[in-house]
Amino acid sequence: MIHTRLIAIGLLIAAFWHIPATAQPSPQMTLPRTTLSIGIHQLQVQLAQTPEQHATGLMYRTEMPQQEGMLFVFSAPSQQCFWMKNTLIPLTAAFLADDGTVVNLEDMQAQTTQSHCSAKPVRYVLEVNQGWFAKKGLKAGAKLSAPLFQATH
Repeated sequence: MIHTRLIAIGLLIAAFWHIPATAQPSPQMTLPRTTLSIGIHQLQVQLAQTPEQHATGLMYRTEMPQQEGMLFVFSAPSQQCFWMKNTLIPLTAAFLADDGTVVNLEDMQAQTTQSHCSAKPVRYVLEVNQGWFAKKGLKAGAKLSAPLFQATH
């Protein structure tokens, strides 16, 4: 009888304290948005500006529209390294200089802990669906424009 009670109490505690492995932050996290332009192409991006927003990024999302992305904004240029743990969609990271110039591009596979780093210190990192830049023939040296980039000079 005591054994049965202990099991029942244990199950109640486990049910109360259990956080499912599939629990995830809302993919529709409310973040400010802006438009980036690169040649004739435009992207609508969410701005990740705080350490918490940087840490969450695009984790747990199962899809992202082709003309959207997330721009990570850091307070000062430094080497930035990104990985894809808990990120379910393959992405391309564009490491951007203060003026919006693409320093380097890195294709990143979903759900890996492999680091992808900027080739030099950057203030911005843009994540888009993997292949977005390649499909448009855009490479390192291409320049994105947005009022945000002019504001950092």
